[in-house]
Amino acid sequence: MSENIWGYHPASGYQTGTDLIGFKVEATDGSIGKIDKHSDDVGAAHLVVDTGVWIFGKHVLLPAGTITRIDTAEGKVYVDLTKDEIKDAPEFDRDKHTGDPGYLEQFGKYYGQHM
Repeated sequence: MSENIWGYHPASGYQTGTDLIGFKVEATDGSIGKIDKHSDDVGAAHLVVDTGVWIFGKHVLLPAGTITRIDTAEGKVYVDLTKDEIKDAPEFDRDKHTGDPGYLEQFGKYYGQHM
């Protein structure tokens, strides 16, 4: 994966303005949930995934750099992480994310270990 985990890889097929909300997310070993929110912010692009009942309704943040491929016809986003790596990630907290500019740093540290 790229050193810039907060940017979409050119080979992923992402095009600015594409609405990914509702797309299914596929880890390297199976489905993990659906996209609840996504960001195109330069240097902070990411997905927020609702894992549903898979890990008890946890929302996880995935940096855009973890995306390997986007299939708009199937409505799926493929990431280069296992289900366990995603399950063990810090939980996304919408309130902290909104009010703390350094919030993404903890995710960067976590995913940096797995890239």
